[in-house]
Amino acid sequence: MTDLIRLEATLKAFDDANLQDPNTELVNEKPVAKEWIYAQRMSDHLHQFCDSPSEALQLAARSQHICRWKIPRNEYPMDRSGYKKWRLDLAQMHGDIAGDIMAIHGYDETIITRVKDLLLKRSLKRDEEVQTLEDVVCLVFIEFYLEDFASKHDEEKLIDIIRKTWNKMSVKGHEAALKLPLSQAMLALVTKALSPD
Repeated sequence: MTDLIRLEATLKAFDDANLQDPNTELVNEKPVAKEWIYAQRMSDHLHQFCDSPSEALQLAARSQHICRWKIPRNEYPMDRSGYKKWRLDLAQMHGDIAGDIMAIHGYDETIITRVKDLLLKRSLKRDEEVQTLEDVVCLVFIEFYLEDFASKHDEEKLIDIIRKTWNKMSVKGHEAALKLPLSQAMLALVTKALSPD
């Protein structure tokens, strides 16, 4: 099996897992599995953002939220420490599920560990691939999920979230974010968040 065939088969297996998501999102007026469409957006943005992403980075981007619905947010305390524990447990689960699927498709432990490290965002700001993955996560959030998020929170909370998101990104990520096709309302919100107080 060539590397490309193995990669494509593994990405398809990730997609098959995400198609089991009971939660749906309307895309072009049709309901699609929420984590499946998220994974497609991650891969699309990765290839727009990075000219030649490594195999591990492609696998990590596609499995960023794999089977996310299996650990609901409401099973944790609704405070900051509960949120952080939920996010860590999710990242570990995503890595375990992705790793199991990769092993079935013949990947060795070295690349499986690398994908897990990427998903756990180890060495953010110091590891170029971890930073690239984080940039792509932030770009996908801003383009596809910020507007819905904004409808559920007040402006002060939104500005805080946008600033925290911005601080996780690289200069290249910032440049890409400012070119996203945002609505006037979201563009105004992002501009306000990034303006000095």
